[in-house]
Amino acid sequence: MSVIIRHNHGFFSCCSVKLYHIVNYINQHSKIPDLVDSSNQFKKYKKDNTDITYDYFEHYDNIKDVTIQWPINYHHNHQYINYTNLDYDKIIPLVKKYFLPSKQILNNVEILKQKYHIEYDNTIAVYYRGTDKCSETKIADFDSFYNKIKEISDLYQNKQIIIQTDTAQFVDYINAKNLKNIIIFNENSTSYSNRGIHHEKNSQENGLDMINLFSIFLILSKCKYIICGSGNCSIWMMLYRENNKNVYQYFSGNWFGTIQ
Repeated sequence: MSVIIRHNHGFFSCCSVKLYHIVNYINQHSKIPDLVDSSNQFKKYKKDNTDITYDYFEHYDNIKDVTIQWPINYHHNHQYINYTNLDYDKIIPLVKKYFLPSKQILNNVEILKQKYHIEYDNTIAVYYRGTDKCSETKIADFDSFYNKIKEISDLYQNKQIIIQTDTAQFVDYINAKNLKNIIIFNENSTSYSNRGIHHEKNSQENGLDMINLFSIFLILSKCKYIICGSGNCSIWMMLYRENNKNVYQYFSGNWFGTIQ
C-alpha cells in the first residue's frame, strides 16, 4: 500500500507532514508502506511538475540498514512542543530512512563548512525565525535571544557564533552588538518584511535557496550549542541532531533546555 502526500507550504512544513503520514501508516498497519509518494509536494521550490524530492533526499529504497519500531508518537504539530518530549528513539530511524540528505546536499554542507571554517564543537548556532512566523506563534524579542547568546559565550569564551535568520532586522541588531567570531552565511536570504521569504521569490529561486538553507540547517544541527525558537525548521534541526541536548528553545513566552 502507498502513502501519498499533497501538503504544500514551506519546505520543512512539507517534511513534517510527510513524516506524519508515514507515522500514521506504520502505526495503523504495523509495517512501512510499499510506496511513499511526495511528488506533489515542495511546489514552492520547483519550476515545473517534476518530482524534486530526491534532489534533497536519498531515495528510501536505497536505505536498507534501518530498524523501524512502532507505535511512534509524532504529529506535525509537535513543532510547537518542548523538544525534550519528542519520541526520538522511534522517529530518528524514520528520518534516516526517508529524509537522509542527498549527496548534493551533503557536498554543499562540506563546501559551506570549509568556506566559513566552522568547527562544530566550538560553535554556538543561533536560529531566529521571524517574518511571517509571527502569525503562527509568539516569537522572542531580539534582546531575549541576545541574552542567551551572552549567557553561553560568557561561560564558554572564544566560541564561533553562527547567526541564521530570515529577518534582516535581527542581522542589523546583532551586527550592532559587535560580538566576536560571528558567522553569517552570505548564501542566506533575509527580508525586512513579514511576508516570508519563500513568498517573496519565485519557485525556481526558492529551490536554489533551499539547497543552501537545508545545508545550513544540517550544519546548525551539529553545533555544540543551539539557540532557537519553535517551528518546523527548529524541530528538524533536533531530528537531525537526534536529541535536544545543549539546546535553548523558546516557546510560548518561555525558554526550555539546559546547557552543559
